[in-house]
Amino acid sequence: MLTTLPAPVQSRVNRFYAARWDEEWGGRHMLHGRRKPPGAVHVDSNDYLMLAGDARVTGAMRQVLTSDVKLASGVFLHGEHPQLRLENDLASLMDAPAGVLCQSGWEANIGLLQAICDTDTPFYIDYLAHMSLWHGAKLAGAQIHPFHHNDLDHLATLVADHGPGVIAVDSIYSTNGSRAPLTALCAVAADSGSMLVVDESHSLGLEGPDGAGIVVEENLADRVHFRTASLSKAFGGRAGFITAPDRRFAEYFKMESYPAIFSSTLQPHDIAGLGAALTVIRDAEPLRTRLRDVSRCIREELQDLEFDLEDSDSHIIPVLGGPPDRTMAVRDLLEEYGVFGSVFCAPATSRDRALVRLSLHAALTDHEVERILESCRAVRDALGARPPVRLRRAS
Repeated sequence: MLTTLPAPVQSRVNRFYAARWDEEWGGRHMLHGRRKPPGAVHVDSNDYLMLAGDARVTGAMRQVLTSDVKLASGVFLHGEHPQLRLENDLASLMDAPAGVLCQSGWEANIGLLQAICDTDTPFYIDYLAHMSLWHGAKLAGAQIHPFHHNDLDHLATLVADHGPGVIAVDSIYSTNGSRAPLTALCAVAADSGSMLVVDESHSLGLEGPDGAGIVVEENLADRVHFRTASLSKAFGGRAGFITAPDRRFAEYFKMESYPAIFSSTLQPHDIAGLGAALTVIRDAEPLRTRLRDVSRCIREELQDLEFDLEDSDSHIIPVLGGPPDRTMAVRDLLEEYGVFGSVFCAPATSRDRALVRLSLHAALTDHEVERILESCRAVRDALGARPPVRLRRAS
């Protein structure tokens, strides 16, 4: 077994530890705080409806654990295969003509952009859009033109300069919980002859009728060309999904997208779990209502405490840290009060705007909500509600 790395690789590892671990982080791990004690408030998961451990979901998965498994590319599936049925059911939920399941939301975005972009394609992306969209465009060789977060004037200027192409946004942005102005984006796309891609990873299952997502909620299903989603959020599973404008595109994608061609199908227990989660989600309006109520309550209280929530309008709430040392101090104080969020730092954010993300879920009790607010009051009193120097938004 090799015990040393080639010098160029070892140099990169050493630079990471010197520049980030030692200098930026002060010899501590930026993402790892204290161990969670019994009774801790968990707001560090994307399991927004708490379905990953739901007995209806886990029971469906157990029933098929001994099923025959066909590990091959999805292009080989036909007939009444469970994965194809699930694709149809998800497309029906999202009011789409067809859809394709992928191994993850990351692969869904990369595969889609490979299938619709090339070196001649101008690609317009919101600065806060998920890294998988950036990476997919880069792999496709597209001409990448970022626009300021939710700034439609900047987007329109770029499109006027570079011509029609593909516009990519998140319906709810994963770092700060803000929402994309989808109706206005549809108008820009239609007026310029561009395609619009909306990543609904953090809204599918939570917004719209039966959890169909924000695009359906805003009656835009026939104006958005493609929607993608990671099913590791509200669905509590492991997969990605792409809506397709018709079945011809779905078959084209399976034959042309490298992640689709060179990845195996989902396993039977994954398909069964996602199918059961879909059934639960369709009838989960009480859970969605609870999550909306909890989220609104916490957002309003934190705004009264003068926290800058960066236009969060969802269940994702950022507690801005700023530089690493202050962010870790925020994390430590929250955890001292038994509240465990997720630290987001570079490359998930720019280096000067690290934050602790509170990912709220529908099972939070009123007592846990009060503990979250108490911990944030402690942050305000000890460190201030905002970083000392107002952070410049990503642009």
